[in-house]
Amino acid sequence: MKKSAFRLVLSTLLISFALAGCTQESTARQRDERVLAGIDVLLSQQLDLVKRKRVGLITNPTGITSEGISTIDALYAHPDIHLVALYGPEHGVRGNFPAGEKIASGTDDKTGLPVYSLYGTAKKLTPAQLQGVDVLLFDIQDVGIRPYTYIYTMAYAMQAAHENSIPFIVLDRPNPLGGELIEGPMLKEQYASFIGLYPIPYIHGMTIGELALYFNAEFGIDAPLTVVPMRGWRRRMHFAETGLSWVPTSPHVPQATTPFYLATTGGFGELQTLNEGVGYTLPFQLVGAEWMNADSLADTLNALDLVAVFFRPVHYRPFYGHKKDILLHGVQIHISDYKSYRPVKTQIAILKTVYDLYPQQTIFDPVHLDMFYKAMGTEEIRLMIEDGRHLDEIHLVCARGLDDFVKKRKKYLLYD
Repeated sequence: MKKSAFRLVLSTLLISFALAGCTQESTARQRDERVLAGIDVLLSQQLDLVKRKRVGLITNPTGITSEGISTIDALYAHPDIHLVALYGPEHGVRGNFPAGEKIASGTDDKTGLPVYSLYGTAKKLTPAQLQGVDVLLFDIQDVGIRPYTYIYTMAYAMQAAHENSIPFIVLDRPNPLGGELIEGPMLKEQYASFIGLYPIPYIHGMTIGELALYFNAEFGIDAPLTVVPMRGWRRRMHFAETGLSWVPTSPHVPQATTPFYLATTGGFGELQTLNEGVGYTLPFQLVGAEWMNADSLADTLNALDLVAVFFRPVHYRPFYGHKKDILLHGVQIHISDYKSYRPVKTQIAILKTVYDLYPQQTIFDPVHLDMFYKAMGTEEIRLMIEDGRHLDEIHLVCARGLDDFVKKRKKYLLYD
């Protein structure tokens, strides 16, 4: 489709949406507090931030309006916005690359715009890639846990914005875990990496816009930063309560509830000794291995009486990836109440139980410990499990530093 025709179709939709902007907040309340994401607020209420400016956009398929239009296409079609460049994180701007695959720069097939990779040989924007850009926009859905690369793509882009004196605008989106849940451990400095750049908890309870404000001030980025907040979002909300459409943030995060399971078992994949359901139909909802007894594991975990979770024995065979075509035995994690569920406590309980039940197995394979430490942010969980420490002791260690973090984050919170 030619650019002019493409713009005509989408601009008609966007103008209709903008004309209704003045009634959006009352409509949101009438529709069970339907939330407007930052991109909707930008287009309907804060267009002056980008009007008649050359815009560079950092995004992926999760960047959509509440009407389901890609942020790329919405900005490209808008008559008052000059979108000139796209920048893609892990998985790419259109989501057509698998996890971990390095991405080369190229051209967007739909718009013809240049696409610069932020998940290749370099993760930070160069002055050449920012040539001719007046303002940088960031619109990506986060999952609410520290070891997820998108928030560090944002941090590096903010650094580049500071170095090149380019305004940086974050279009805010909901934290799918809500804005109240905070669980450790804090990241130790020696384990800083692209899956954990700054000392924040494993579950931080902040939106991506709030994180941008926190990173910018607490870690000295000092970018010329603006956050376009959502309308109608409350900290108690989980994603299903927002009325927004969930777009998979990566291939193995297909549902709005998947981040709760990712926060529980995501670190297991780094160990390479346990399967976490990736490669099967229930990513991050399973824990299995060929040497486990499913009934014994389920019974032992259920006897712990963990809050809001039940473990069901399962037998499954992954279709691809780690332990492909091997019959595995383990448990499926069933969360009964997302408001009271605690992913990190459950994660530690699973690891300790598996270690205690199967002392002959090398759960913590030395070959993969470095990545596990980077994901968890600490070596202490593994050491305390191997030392036979009680779960309560491990939880207390994981809670160190959380009070200070909670105090610091208060000034960066945008929502009640």
